[in-house]
Amino acid sequence: MKVILKQDVKGSGKKGDVIEVSDGYAKNFLLKKGLAEQATAGGINEAAQKRTADAFHKAENIKSLKELAARVNGKTVDVHIRTGENGKVFGSVTTAHIASALSELGFEIDKKKISLKDNIKNVGIAEAEIRFMENVSAKIQVNVMPL
Repeated sequence: MKVILKQDVKGSGKKGDVIEVSDGYAKNFLLKKGLAEQATAGGINEAAQKRTADAFHKAENIKSLKELAARVNGKTVDVHIRTGENGKVFGSVTTAHIASALSELGFEIDKKKISLKDNIKNVGIAEAEIRFMENVSAKIQVNVMPL
């Protein structure tokens, strides 16, 4: 019996897949628990269109992230923070500070996507990396200045 999966089923397939399973497995498990529906010509066509649309949206998302990474790459961000004597920072510059400085430049980037090699505890210039997704990243300069 051919069924279209409504959810991921371990050992059978992913959501939206059209698979061939035994009648007993389909009736007693997949259909009964609502994990699948019986495949019809319309349902198969709908699943194929949804898969195509999902692939298109994913490609568009990747394209926009790459464009954003290209615009952000190499930018210098100024972060103002309280300092003591000798340029020593009270605490350290966090990714939240960097994200707010980037938003002032017009880039809305989540602080969780920003990574620092070391904690920034001194006035001066440091590097940060923004990882938008796998294989899409940008490097920025963080200019720490006293308040």
